[in-house]
Amino acid sequence: MLQVKNIHKQYKTGELVQDALHDVSLNLRDNEFVAVLGPSGSGKTTLLNIIGGLDRYDSGDLIINGISTKQYKDRDWDAYRNHTIGFVFQSYNLIPHQTILANVELALTISGVSRAERRKRAQAALEEVGLGEQSHKRPNQLSGGQMQRVAIARALVNDPDVLLADEPTGALDSETSVQVMELLKAVAKDRLVVMVTHNPELAEQYATRIVKLRDGKITDDSDPYVVDDAALQAPEHRTMGRASMNFLTSLSLSFNNLRTKKGRTLLTAFAGSIGIIGIALILSLSTGVNQYITDIQKETMTSYPLMITAETFDMASLMELQGAMGAVQGGAEETADQNATGVHADQRQLEMQESLESSVTENDLTAFKNYLDDPDSEIAQYLGENGVVYTYNVQFDVFARDADGNIVNTSMDVDEAAESAEESDFSAMMNQNMQNAMTMMTGSDGGAENFEEMMVGVDSTTSPVVTDSYDLLYGAWPEAYNEVVLVLDEQNSIPTDTLYQLGLLTGDEYEEIRTQIEDGEEPEAFEWDYADACDRTFWLVPACDRYTENEDGTFTYIEEENGGAEQLIEDALELKVVGVIRPKADAANAPLRAPLAYTSKLTDYVIEHTNDSAVIRAQEGTPEINVLNGVGFEAADDEKKAEDAAAYISKLGVSEKASLYTMILYYNAQEADGAETEQQAQTAQASQAGAAAQMDESQMAAALDAWLENTPDQEILVSLYDEYIGGASYEDNMQAFGKVSYDAPDSISIYTDSFENKEAVADCIENYNATVDEDSRITYTDYVALLTSSITSIVDVISYVLIAFVAVSLIVSCIMIGIITHISVLERTKEIGILRALGASKRNISQVFNAETFIIGFCAGLIGVGISVLLTFPINSIIAHLVGTDSVRAVLPAGAAVILIVISMLITIVGGLLPAKRAATKDPVTALRTE
Repeated sequence: MLQVKNIHKQYKTGELVQDALHDVSLNLRDNEFVAVLGPSGSGKTTLLNIIGGLDRYDSGDLIINGISTKQYKDRDWDAYRNHTIGFVFQSYNLIPHQTILANVELALTISGVSRAERRKRAQAALEEVGLGEQSHKRPNQLSGGQMQRVAIARALVNDPDVLLADEPTGALDSETSVQVMELLKAVAKDRLVVMVTHNPELAEQYATRIVKLRDGKITDDSDPYVVDDAALQAPEHRTMGRASMNFLTSLSLSFNNLRTKKGRTLLTAFAGSIGIIGIALILSLSTGVNQYITDIQKETMTSYPLMITAETFDMASLMELQGAMGAVQGGAEETADQNATGVHADQRQLEMQESLESSVTENDLTAFKNYLDDPDSEIAQYLGENGVVYTYNVQFDVFARDADGNIVNTSMDVDEAAESAEESDFSAMMNQNMQNAMTMMTGSDGGAENFEEMMVGVDSTTSPVVTDSYDLLYGAWPEAYNEVVLVLDEQNSIPTDTLYQLGLLTGDEYEEIRTQIEDGEEPEAFEWDYADACDRTFWLVPACDRYTENEDGTFTYIEEENGGAEQLIEDALELKVVGVIRPKADAANAPLRAPLAYTSKLTDYVIEHTNDSAVIRAQEGTPEINVLNGVGFEAADDEKKAEDAAAYISKLGVSEKASLYTMILYYNAQEADGAETEQQAQTAQASQAGAAAQMDESQMAAALDAWLENTPDQEILVSLYDEYIGGASYEDNMQAFGKVSYDAPDSISIYTDSFENKEAVADCIENYNATVDEDSRITYTDYVALLTSSITSIVDVISYVLIAFVAVSLIVSCIMIGIITHISVLERTKEIGILRALGASKRNISQVFNAETFIIGFCAGLIGVGISVLLTFPINSIIAHLVGTDSVRAVLPAGAAVILIVISMLITIVGGLLPAKRAATKDPVTALRTE
C-alpha cells in the first residue's frame, strides 16, 4: 500500500509563491489502475513526481508498505526510484545512442545486476511487450508505439511495486493508444499503476479508479481507499536497497554517445592532443639531447675518472693558495711605495715550494680498496658500467730486434742514445763506469714506456670503452696474456722515435732521418703493411728476472751491455702482435696513448711471476739483509759502514772491481787539491784517465785489492757506502724487484656514468674519510668539478623551461576540455533526467561525464603520441642536416608515451570535473522537460 499523507508542495520564484499541492492525502492499493485527471496546473504531474521520488514534498509524508520517506536523503530516493518505481513518459525518454535492449537494461545496470542476468531479463521484458525481435535496433528506428512499449518494458524490467505513467498516450494515435492502455491494464493486475492523463475517455475505459485534482487539491475520488490509521503499525524509516552504476557502464554510455558524434569527438580529441603533441615533441627532443648528454657524460667520465693515487697532493688547496698569493701580489702592486729604495726579499716562491712539498700525502689504498670491494658499501650504487679499475705498478722491460739483428730496449732514451755517440772517450767511460757501479749495487727501476694496459671489461678481456673507440684494422683483439695489439693514430702512423725504440727502424736509419731533417731535406718515408707490422716478436723481461743469483747467495743485476741483453731474452716471455687498431673517426674517447697495448692478463702474469721469483723469495727470507750486496740495510756508525763497504768490495768480480777502481781514481782527482785552477783539475783528471787506460781489468782489480789491504781511506769507503751500498731499505729492494700486492694498488680509477653519480661518489669518499683516522683519509683532485657544475646548471635551466612550457599546455588543455564537457552536459541534459528517473545517483551522473572525458583524454593521448612519433622522422632528418651528425635523435620513449596518455586522461578528467559536478546537481524533473 502507498499512502500520500497531508502532502504540501510550493514552488517559489523570487517573491512569487505558488501552491502546487495543498494538504493532499491519498491511499493507493497494491494492485489497481489509478487515473489522475485534472486541468493543466492542477498538480497532477507534481503529485506523480512526488510519488516517483523525482520531486520532494515540503511537508507531510509518503509511506509505501509501512516505510516512511520523511527522512530520506538523496541516495535513499535514488534506491527508492530504482527498486520501487517504474516510469513511463509521454515522450518515451529513451536514450537515442543506445539500442532498445541497452535502454531496457539500464535500470538493471544501475541496480548492480550482472551482465548476463540483466541481458536475460531485458530480453524477456521486450518479448512481453512484443518487441523481442527488435532488441538490436535503436530508438530512431522504431515507431512511436514501439518506443512507448520499450519504455514500458524498461519500467517493468526491475519488477517495481509502482508503475507511474505520465501522459503515456499523449504522443500516440488512437489505435496505438489503445494498445498501450491494454498493456497498462494488464500490468495493473499485479501492481499499482498510477497514470496522469488529460483523456477522460481512456481513464473511464481502462482505469479502476479515477482521482480528480484542481488547484492542488483532490476534488473527487471514484473509489477511495479508507484505512484505519490506528490499526496500522507506525511507519518506520528504512532504505529500499541500493543503486549503483559501475565505471564500465558509464564508459559504455559515454562511448556510444561519442560514437554518434564521431566528427566532433575526433576534432575535440585532436584539439586536446595539441598540448600533448607539444609536450611529446619536447620530451622526444629532450630525450635525444639527454641521451646525447648521457653518452658525453659516460665518455667524459671514462676519460676523467676520479683517480686516487698512492701519493698525491691537494691541487685544490694549491690553487686556492696561488689565488690568494695572486691577490696579495695585486694588492701589493696597488699599494706599492713608488719612492721606496733598496732591495727587498720576496719569499713567496719559497712559500709556494714549501706548500707544494707539504701538500704531498700518501693514501692508504689498501684499506680503501677493501671499502670499494664491499658490495654493501655506500659507494657501490653510484659506480658506472666500468666500475672500479685498479692499476698496479708492474715493472718490466721489453726488448726487440731491429733489421740489423741488434737487440734494443723499447724504453731506451733516443736522445741520450744519440748524444752518447758525441761524448768524449773520457766522459763516456766515466758515465758508463758510474752507471755500472750504481746498477750493480742498487738495481734498476725498470718499466716499459711504449706499452700500456687496456681497461678490462666487466665480462670481457677488454672493456667496450676501448673496443668501441677503435677500429680493428687487422688481426684480432688480444685475448691471451702474451698477446698485444699495435695502436696507430688517426693518420695510421707511429712517431719515428717510437719506431726506433720498437726496432722497426735501425739506428742508422733513425740517424739518417734526423740528419735529413736537420739539413732541411725531405726525410725518407718508411711504410709497413699490417702483416709485416704484426710479424714482430717482443721479449718481456720482468724486473725480477734482471737479477741472477751468485754462489754466495747474493744477487747481481744483469746489464744489457756485453751480451747481457742476449742473456735476458733467452728466458724472456715472447709477446706476439695479434692485431692493429686505430681510433675511430668519431671517437670521443681514445684512451690508449702507447703504441702497444696489452690486457690485464699480462699484468697478472707479471705479478704472479715476480712474487714467485728467486730474488723475491730470497729477500723475503732475509728481510734484514740486502740480497744485492749481502750487507745489512742499516749500519750503526761510519766504522761499520767502512767495514761493510770493504767486505762488499772484496767479493766483487774482476770487471766490477775495475769499474769501481776507475771511479775511485776519478773521485781522488776531484778531491786532489781544492786550490788548483780549473785547468789544473782537468789536467789531473786526464792524467788519472790516462793511467787507467794503460791498465787492463785484471791490473785495476789487483790495484783495488791492494788498496783495500793497505789501510784504505775510510772516508772513501764511507762515501761509497752512503752513495751506492747503503741507503736502500727492504721496501726499496722489493719495489726495485717488481714486488706487487693485489691489496695495494698503485692507483684507483673510479668510473661513473654521470656527473650526478660522480658527485655522489665524492660525497661517499667524504663519508668514508669521516669514519677513519687522519692517516687513512683519502686525498684526491677532482679535475672536472667545475665542468660538472656548469653542465648540471645548464640541464637544470632547460628542465625548468620545459616544466613551465608543459604547465601552460596543461592549463590550456584543462580549459578546453572543461568547455567541451560543459557543451556535452547541455546536450545530454535529458539523458541526465532519464538516468536520475531510473535511480542513478548524482555520483553516477558525474561518473558518466567523467567517463566521457576519460575517453576523450585517451583518444587525445593516442592521437598526440601517434602524431609525435610520426613527426620525429622529419625532425631527425632536419637535425642531422643542421648538425651534421645523427648523434642527437629525437625519440619518444615507450614509458613516456604511456605516461603522456595517462596525463592526457587525467587532464581531461580534471577539466571535466566542474561540468560533471554541475550535471549531477541538475534537477531531474527540469532535465526531463529539456528537449
